[in-house]
Amino acid sequence: MGVRAEQRERTRTALLDEAERLFARDGYGAVGLPAVVAAAGVTKGALYHQFDGKAGLFGAVLERVQERVADRVVAAAEAATGRWAQLRAGCRAFLDASTEPAAARIMLVDGPAVLGWPAWREIDERTSGRHLAEGLTVLVDHGELDPQPVEPLARLLSGAMNELAMWLTGPDVTDADRDGARAALDRVLEGLRPRS
Repeated sequence: MGVRAEQRERTRTALLDEAERLFARDGYGAVGLPAVVAAAGVTKGALYHQFDGKAGLFGAVLERVQERVADRVVAAAEAATGRWAQLRAGCRAFLDASTEPAAARIMLVDGPAVLGWPAWREIDERTSGRHLAEGLTVLVDHGELDPQPVEPLARLLSGAMNELAMWLTGPDVTDADRDGARAALDRVLEGLRPRS
């Protein structure tokens, strides 16, 4: 990588780091581009060289946050023993990672509102949604889930987990609610297993 390419990458990383910090703390509507460029120590021109404006910058931040959540899902699944345990661990990791305050603000509150539902879903499907579909496919392929089209099931579970995650970010949610949410998710997943 040449010097100019390295500088562009450093600038991009600084902008993403500071924008993520500000969007998570203050929310998309309260963050102006002057604050982002000042915090990143770059010019407004440098920002526009990298992104097509505030929404473009936010989209890149959202994708970055979604990728980190997906990485946690994969790590949790890989640490579990057995295919069903991997599915359960990955789903629980998604709930835990996506409901942390910074991620929740960017992913669940501002993400759909700023980018619109179709763009938000496309990012979700490329990240955590892809891993969910892959896990379900493995279960079908190994006969641990009844033969069926995976896409509708993956969308159903993804939608349910996204809705559950949004609820868990509410101001009045208690630890008992979180425990109940995990237990409900476990029951739903267990209900998918074939009955012998």
